[in-house]
Amino acid sequence: MKRVMLTVAYDGTNYHGWQLQPNVTTIESVLNETLSALLNEEVRVIGASRTDTGVHALGNIAVFDTQARMPAEKFSYALNQRLPEDIRIQASREVPLDFHPRRQDSRKTYEYKIWNSAFPMPVYRLYSHFTYAPLDVVLMQEAADYLAGEHDFKSFCSIHSTADTTVRTIYDIVLDKAGNMITIRITGSGFLYNMVRIIAGTLIEVGRGNLVPDNMVDILRACDRAKAGPTAPACGLTLVKYEFLGGNLS
Repeated sequence: MKRVMLTVAYDGTNYHGWQLQPNVTTIESVLNETLSALLNEEVRVIGASRTDTGVHALGNIAVFDTQARMPAEKFSYALNQRLPEDIRIQASREVPLDFHPRRQDSRKTYEYKIWNSAFPMPVYRLYSHFTYAPLDVVLMQEAADYLAGEHDFKSFCSIHSTADTTVRTIYDIVLDKAGNMITIRITGSGFLYNMVRIIAGTLIEVGRGNLVPDNMVDILRACDRAKAGPTAPACGLTLVKYEFLGGNLS
């Protein structure tokens, strides 16, 4: 028996998120079906980040156990010949049998993209959120700076979350504007259900002038979802990097 780790990239447009759900197609269900058919044994992957419906990833992580003799690094090639073109394995490697991707110290980086123009751009419609209202990126960055560090992010968490604690650490949050595309890049120890999308929605409210940057202090202190801005649409969100820390794979 060996455990194999996959780095998985996907366009989440046509999927109901990562996690298995009855009667719908998810990234996890496609990986399970493809691996089971390839290996002629029942395979169930364990994912690191359970991305929502419509969210994309450049490098989510999954592990699975198998009796197969195939070298771990060859799984990426074998799977990419069988997976739909909107899911591709970027790397595969063997890890210890007790390695669990959600029980390791890690850093996760997401990007949220906003197309800020008078009119939508069709080629970006699946990978960014369109808003025609002019956004002040300087004010948005000033507001974002209040979120850096360890805080209770209950105000930025869906009321449907089942997390044991709403305390998280944001290591870095930076906004960039290139032409009409605004990118919010955020790195943290972990994220609550809808947290990045709620942060994005709140920063958009700051950019529109509906909130001022130091409102972030009151929003954090309130620990009340109703105090933060709306949840921005899923299409703008991409998991871009997943890093394991402290020699977790040694």
